[in-house]
Amino acid sequence: MKKPRPPVVTVLGHVDHGKTTLLDYIRKSSVAKKEAGGITQTIGASVIKTDGKEITFIDTPGHAAFSQMRARGARLADLVVLVVAADDGVKPQTIEALKYMMEVNSPFVVAFTKVDLPSADVEKAKGELEKLGVLFEGRGGNTPFVAVSAKAGTGVGDLLETIVLMAQVIGISGDLDANLEAFVIETQRGKSGVLVSVIVKNGKVKVADTVYCGTLAAKVRGLFDFQGKSIKESFPGYPCQILGFSALAGVGSKISDQPSFVVEQKIAVDEYGGGGLPVVLKASNSGSLEAVSASIPEGVNIVAKSVGNVTQSDVFLAKNSNANIYAFESKANSDVKRLSETEGVKIFEFKIIYELFDALTKIIEEGVEKILGKAQVLASFPYEKRKVAGCKMIEGMINRSSKLKLVRGEDSVGSVKPISLKKGKSDVNEVRQGEEFGIIFEPQLEFKSGDVLLSVQ
Repeated sequence: MKKPRPPVVTVLGHVDHGKTTLLDYIRKSSVAKKEAGGITQTIGASVIKTDGKEITFIDTPGHAAFSQMRARGARLADLVVLVVAADDGVKPQTIEALKYMMEVNSPFVVAFTKVDLPSADVEKAKGELEKLGVLFEGRGGNTPFVAVSAKAGTGVGDLLETIVLMAQVIGISGDLDANLEAFVIETQRGKSGVLVSVIVKNGKVKVADTVYCGTLAAKVRGLFDFQGKSIKESFPGYPCQILGFSALAGVGSKISDQPSFVVEQKIAVDEYGGGGLPVVLKASNSGSLEAVSASIPEGVNIVAKSVGNVTQSDVFLAKNSNANIYAFESKANSDVKRLSETEGVKIFEFKIIYELFDALTKIIEEGVEKILGKAQVLASFPYEKRKVAGCKMIEGMINRSSKLKLVRGEDSVGSVKPISLKKGKSDVNEVRQGEEFGIIFEPQLEFKSGDVLLSVQ
């Protein structure tokens, strides 16, 4: 039998528009102050009470790299609070959030934040949203809005009241007697094993139950509420952590009390093969690992990635792959650090995702070879015991001290150095665009017509 349950609400909006500060005020906690760089970097769920009614909030990350996690939050939610700073208006992630909500037809309320600032202009922000198709109450539509100040608490009570009323109108309910239906919002490895954070939508989960994620079975050894307190069971509308899985359950996956033999579509995790800067990637949880992987700078080759702290195995893998280790909210203990020094592997630890990206981008930019000249091989001529490459300069310049690369198609044949450079029968020090010339280089790599010589710096 279905009964009303707490609505599951996700808070979406642009970075620094006050999502976590708003939740911070609602929860009377200090989450916003604890977040590295002031940006929420993992999905958190919490339950609050207002006038005797409970609401489950999912806080979603703000950085652009976390778009997949925000989209997942929108799909898990019964309704959405779209946060828009009154002093800043519509921004890229505001538009992104609207796209998610429209895709899943999610009901939402707009919270205009930072209304205490002198530069706040709610009407202007409202107009920007209307241009994107949002129809507000009193202006031809049914989308409610509330002006709030998370610092002063202004309008927060009105926002909570609006959420409760929307939940009642929508008729949000759960069936306690139905089969378990819960959805994974986060997975991570703890000291006691794998912890899977879920939102229960129907049924219930109890300690000692056997639950399934697809065909992956787990006997529930422990249950914890959103505050980390041990509980015996969890009901529809509430978040909890399940201890008992032997492997990391996929974020966004369904947890049930029946095994599922349907193979879910998965995003390929090894899509960064080929060349580029080799890195071993570590993260504290699967959501963050997914986010970092999805937004990794171009030119990076992820040779391996996994959840948890940096291990000795990671160091040996990096050593064999000629890679360094980049750890996001993941650490290496003293033994692992000593081993990395011995093996010549560098470990870089980051708490802020964009600092990790900046570091990788800087290394890539510093390591990129600048092309000073390009010549195409037209023919091969024997000369004493050597071969002369007859070439034409396509662009730039090549001189006798140039560092050259012989390239065939997409592949590099090898690096060479000029030992003779001639135009006709005359020795020259350099050749420029449009000129034909003969070159002898060392080592005497095999070349053929159509190959390209690149002068690089």
